[in-house]
Amino acid sequence: MALHFGKRETEQPKPLSSGMAAPRYGAASPSASQPPANPEPAAPATTPAATTATAASEGGSKLTVGPNIKLKGVEITDCDTLVVEGLVEATMDSRVIQIAQQGEFKGSAEIDIAEIRGVFDGNLTVRQKLVIYSSGKVTGKIRYGKVVIEEGGQLSGDIECTVSTSRSTSKPSMALAA
Repeated sequence: MALHFGKRETEQPKPLSSGMAAPRYGAASPSASQPPANPEPAAPATTPAATTATAASEGGSKLTVGPNIKLKGVEITDCDTLVVEGLVEATMDSRVIQIAQQGEFKGSAEIDIAEIRGVFDGNLTVRQKLVIYSSGKVTGKIRYGKVVIEEGGQLSGDIECTVSTSRSTSKPSMALAA
């Protein structure tokens, strides 16, 4: 009588690699070098890996700076989403920045969407939407397409809406042409 934790005698134990996503850190997949022990579970085992790969490509690259972590003097590139839970002093151009309530960003950022629950201090250009929650504080030179400020949220400094009307669009064009 074989003892398998949580299994009946009639059930066969699954290999450790079944149902897992692709190996991390560039290791070769064990299923690629060895044939599966049981051909029936092979198809369901590849489905989660394919789903995980698809979800990762849709979600893009994400950098999380955790609590009590300080990241200073860097340029952040090729990052789709930056989540700040600690302190970041950097320059970045990205799609999304999310600053948690205990998070703080100092520096310069060009972003599509910014969600601020903590502190941002510096030059912030938000191409689409800036959201400042009740615990958020944004100071510095701020440029935004649209802004939403929850009651209690703070916004101060040199602030400008970058959404242009047809009249204001023609004036800079003439200034550039001259």
